[in-house]
Amino acid sequence: MRLVLLGPPGAGKGTQAARISARHGVPAISTGQLFDQQISAGTALGRRAEHYVRAGELVPDEIVLDMVAERLTTSVDCEVGFLLDGFPRTVPQAEALDRMLGASCGPLDLVVDLVVGEDEVLERISRRAVSEGRRDDTEQTARRRLKVFAAETAPLRSHYAEQGLLRSVDGSGSPDEVSARIEEVLAAVAHPEVRASRP
Repeated sequence: MRLVLLGPPGAGKGTQAARISARHGVPAISTGQLFDQQISAGTALGRRAEHYVRAGELVPDEIVLDMVAERLTTSVDCEVGFLLDGFPRTVPQAEALDRMLGASCGPLDLVVDLVVGEDEVLERISRRAVSEGRRDDTEQTARRRLKVFAAETAPLRSHYAEQGLLRSVDGSGSPDEVSARIEEVLAAVAHPEVRASRP
């Protein structure tokens, strides 16, 4: 099972990624965690990324792709599949990922898009800011991140829909409710006859 999890900030991707990982035995891979691991280990890739991270700049696609490629192709746990959380973020990244997977472990099986309304996203981020003491999660910051998502990441929906991979899931409600909806989608896609009928 090779998955990508899409959704706006506050959609619950991290929570659902952990649940899918535990339930299906595939590693949930976050680019943020990859940055932290590579930088902490002082690897060549980590040193390249650290310059941008410390400057508060976006890490170039080339470095991000190299990190993801290394994680997917050199780790034994990825042989059973993987779940990408927070990557790709743009259509060029998705196209590069398609090429990389095609030349290595095989194409994606599914892209799950968690659909959550803006009001609920803002409410969740506000609650998270209080419960986790995250001062950066202000409403102004959240709205800015949603605008960036709409401009850069939302177009991925069309990219993956054209490949017949996109499945939209209602991300509102409790984590258990969302998890149950995702499992319905995963169960349907797991059947060959369903996969064969993709548009």
